[in-house]
Amino acid sequence: MNPLKVNFQELYERHLCRHSQYGINVIHVAAVFGIYLALAGIICSLAGTEWVLLGIIILHLAIVALNVPARVLLGTVLFMAGFFAVCLTLPRQPWWVSVYLLAIPLLYKIQAWSHKIYNVERDITEFNKKYKKGFVLFVLLSIYELPLLLKYLVFDKNNWPVWVSRPRIEAPPAQPGASPES
Repeated sequence: MNPLKVNFQELYERHLCRHSQYGINVIHVAAVFGIYLALAGIICSLAGTEWVLLGIIILHLAIVALNVPARVLLGTVLFMAGFFAVCLTLPRQPWWVSVYLLAIPLLYKIQAWSHKIYNVERDITEFNKKYKKGFVLFVLLSIYELPLLLKYLVFDKNNWPVWVSRPRIEAPPAQPGASPES
């Protein structure tokens, strides 16, 4: 598994095995945003400048650009531009670093807990042969989780659940000779 050369569609199909419900993807994108903010707060606090963070974002986008469809890349770029704008408002006092450090495992736990609420899963056996759990998979998913989530939420409405309205109950046709009150 090389993070610079991945089969994004295959990775996306793996993602759908455990994240095929709309709600879990919303929770995950919110948690990813929070984790990214916490990491950005730490980086900016320690570096004393946003330039280091901007460099990391550009590097991340360059890696993602190698492997994702153009529209997913555009969505990721727009998300990261908004993210960077929010980062400019983050508090930089040294004690905030401890708040950021506490937020990361909490947000990660929220992601894990969401699997108890949204528990529809498909067989992932074939993917586990190629994508073995461990540090390399962690790095791979750290790089591509946002594009995977954005592909689902923005560009793949066909995989969203079908929102069925309550069926309309119609009265049976009237029998000849029956009164309307009966």
